[in-house]
Amino acid sequence: MSYSTVQDRAAARPVAPAPSPRRSRKPGRRREGPQFRGLVSPHTLTTTRGKIVYWVVMSVVLVTFTAAFVFPLYWMFTGAMKSPEELAQVPPTFFPETLNWGVWAEAWDLLDLGLFLKNTLLYAAGAWLFTLTFDVAAAYALSKLRPILGNVVLALMLSTLMIPPTVILLPAYLTVKDLPILGWNLLNTPWAIWLPAVANGFFIFLLKRFFDSIPRELLEAAQIDGASPLRILWSVVLPVSRPIIGVVSILAVVNVWKDFVWPLLVLPDSEKMSISVGISSLSAQMPQNVLIAALFIASVPAIVVFLIFQRSIMAGLTAGSLKG
Repeated sequence: MSYSTVQDRAAARPVAPAPSPRRSRKPGRRREGPQFRGLVSPHTLTTTRGKIVYWVVMSVVLVTFTAAFVFPLYWMFTGAMKSPEELAQVPPTFFPETLNWGVWAEAWDLLDLGLFLKNTLLYAAGAWLFTLTFDVAAAYALSKLRPILGNVVLALMLSTLMIPPTVILLPAYLTVKDLPILGWNLLNTPWAIWLPAVANGFFIFLLKRFFDSIPRELLEAAQIDGASPLRILWSVVLPVSRPIIGVVSILAVVNVWKDFVWPLLVLPDSEKMSISVGISSLSAQMPQNVLIAALFIASVPAIVVFLIFQRSIMAGLTAGSLKG
């Protein structure tokens, strides 16, 4: 057998792959499984005792917190249908002995709730419209247009949140009574409610933080197509900002609806009072059950708005990015 034949056979044999070197593990290290951080581990929930304890504790917590929030509403609703004598009983009764359904119509007529509700609805609608118009524009300018000293302006706006509301009552009242430069007296006008409602640094901050999360590529694509900044705001920014706009809208309406001190100062005319001020001004002349019925009627619109839009509130507060 020739030397070349041996070489050919050796080359034809398959060569076994060389064993891969094992990675040396450092002593003292151990591969760890997934980490579970919480009060109750998943292993505990697989046992019968763990499931029972978990559901009992969760049910007690949910019932307790629900009762803490719902009980005042129940107390107002049942207290309105009690007689004044039954309201004064000690200890109080948790359910009225006789249901007086006519107290609702009596409260509506005696306290003129229709007029007060119409006034409050006007104030809330105007505050909502002006808040969206100016606060959205300010947040868009600070977030996307980036003006000179924009960060300084935003810092000054946020610094107003550190001032207690009672401190600025007197300066705000003097400003409304004698509007600078123009010299107009805005007392007993809806403008006394609308203009201070617009100046809200918290709303501008919420809107700006959401606008910051909108990808810059969307705006640049609109700019390439020839869209102006106003067109970009209307056609690009606002459609994707519905959650945060819903949150700001609800907060703006509720703030005006529940406010008491400011309308009491700037709306002294009985025909222009909001519902909270109107009920307070007539409370001394009304029976206790009629007053409670009026308070319950005044709180119903805000509760209904919250129950309908509660998902929008949570979605807007947690929204901070766009999913592609």
